[in-house]
Amino acid sequence: MASAPLMLENLLYKKRNLVYAFARHRLFLLCKQSLVRVQSAEGIKRIEISPKSNLKQLYDSVQNALQVDGFGLFKERNFLTELQASGSQLVGTALKHGDMIYLKQIAGTSSRRTSTVAIDSQVFQATAVSEKLSNSNTNSARPSINVIEDEVDQTLTKADGTIKRERDSKLCHHNANGRCVHCSPLEPYNEAYLKENNIKHLSFHSYIRKQTSGMDHGKYFVFDDINCRIKTGCREHPPWPKGICSKCQPSAITLNRQTYRHVDNVMFENTKIVERFLNYWRTTGHQRMGYLYGTYEQHTDVPLGIRATVAAIYEPPQESTRDSINMFPDEGANEVDAVAEALGLKKIGWIFTDLITDDASAGTVKQIRGIETHFLTAQECITAGELQNRHPNPCKYASNGVFGSKFVTICVTGDKTKQVHMEGYAVSAQCMALVRDDCLIPTKEAPELGYVRESTDKQYVPDVFYKEKDQYGNEVQRLARPLPVEYLLVDVPASTPVKPQYMFTNHEKRQAFPIENRYIDGHLQDFSALSGYLSAWGEEEFLEAISDFHLLVYLYKMDMLPLRQHMASLLEAVRTKNPNRAADFKGEEVWKILESLIQASSGGSGGTTSYPSGSGATSAGGAASAEAMDQDEHTWTCNHCTFINRGDLQSCEICSLPR
Repeated sequence: MASAPLMLENLLYKKRNLVYAFARHRLFLLCKQSLVRVQSAEGIKRIEISPKSNLKQLYDSVQNALQVDGFGLFKERNFLTELQASGSQLVGTALKHGDMIYLKQIAGTSSRRTSTVAIDSQVFQATAVSEKLSNSNTNSARPSINVIEDEVDQTLTKADGTIKRERDSKLCHHNANGRCVHCSPLEPYNEAYLKENNIKHLSFHSYIRKQTSGMDHGKYFVFDDINCRIKTGCREHPPWPKGICSKCQPSAITLNRQTYRHVDNVMFENTKIVERFLNYWRTTGHQRMGYLYGTYEQHTDVPLGIRATVAAIYEPPQESTRDSINMFPDEGANEVDAVAEALGLKKIGWIFTDLITDDASAGTVKQIRGIETHFLTAQECITAGELQNRHPNPCKYASNGVFGSKFVTICVTGDKTKQVHMEGYAVSAQCMALVRDDCLIPTKEAPELGYVRESTDKQYVPDVFYKEKDQYGNEVQRLARPLPVEYLLVDVPASTPVKPQYMFTNHEKRQAFPIENRYIDGHLQDFSALSGYLSAWGEEEFLEAISDFHLLVYLYKMDMLPLRQHMASLLEAVRTKNPNRAADFKGEEVWKILESLIQASSGGSGGTTSYPSGSGATSAGGAASAEAMDQDEHTWTCNHCTFINRGDLQSCEICSLPR
């Protein structure tokens, strides 16, 4: 009799035994528990959960069992029907005992966060106003409270964002205080409204509202950057290239066209900003590049949109030709950013020219970019991705605190009518990840094609795919070797306002101060240029004279006189357009010393012959000396940039044009 329990135990608990399976099934029914099988890349895992639990609790159970983050649960193996992490739907209504569900890692722009412990344990300290706002805004998710977003993002987060509609006299049959489906406000991501108003991309905040509009209000929504590198610290095998496993290997990437953009419009305050930038190309025929300084503000033409307003263009050290631009390290970049910050500006983008003259007499240029050729080259996309990675966008919905970038790219080129126009772009978050992890390189012969690196002994590169339609209209998947760069681009409209705006002085009647890093005659920044510029303004026009971004940067970086320690009040006067504060700075001792140096200087033109000088005799002497040098047999003057070259040279040393 003693062996009877032992025989019963062996009978019941022997693996793959019918009696064992029947007993286990009855045990789960008695305990009112369901067994759900979860298939993932790691294998199949059994999850025990009550049929009365909701799907949100199922997500938490899967996360605790598999220790994964950022995933979705699907009913089919091909990931068609997703189980939404809803707090209202019960497990028993969606799944039966013994069902198999499939786990898919969500990589790319967004994913569902499965770990709710860290979010739920955060303590939110809010004022009465913010509590009222959170109660009224049902679309607000549970973001991180440690990220300080840009001011425009904070404003748009608090905004209602809905699209107001007027009462329709034909379809609305209610009183003035009522609402129906024909006049109720629309969500900012309404597809019919966007299509009707020709809005190609969702604004970033509209995209967030769309992702957080479900029953869970975005509790499981988070932005995750793509990782293209092997995870370090894996102890199950030797490091790459001697070993790799599924835990440390980055997943393959399928490129998708980004449906949203961080900036919806780029507006230059006035046309003078671009005209001064283009004067270098008009003078030398060489291309030029510059950084855009301005502000971000709300764009009312797009629901919850953001507009980048450009107030100035700073040109860093560079060497350019007719076909290329070579950038040099800028030692004064921090000083420029400091001046811009004091003026309420920040670096918001970059601009470059790609212009070739077609007919100089008619003022036309060639169209070299378009749908039949390319919009941006692969090298320009990589440069844009690098700059966007240097200027990330703070986002409280991102797992690491930043996601994407508001940094924009402006290309000045020729259009179909052979006129100069601007085109704005930004690269997608997927492109930023590929550039950050050094996976994307340009091709040698086709500028419109990029190329994803192949894995080497030093670097593992995951497979990157994109989808396109073949000759039969079927959607096929291609390996991104090579890669059309239009899969990485998001277009951003660029324009100027009907009524010009001027944060800085509009130089219509007077010559403007030279722009930095232009080493051609008439464009040099030196003390003679400063003397000639300031001498053209009256005493009562000091604020107007000093309100020039390039002049303020020159004064801030001046080594002759330490002005930067005293310029805080001057920059504040320019920012607020306060003539009284500007007059107070003009009366300070450091500015009087500068005025004394200007008065003591000879007043000659130096490298800026176009500036007014203190005496006409000096200008005449300068012209006479220039003629004498032209007549010298050992030198010759370039007809294009007026640089005086040595006689043995057959091409200009500055602009490289022939003699």
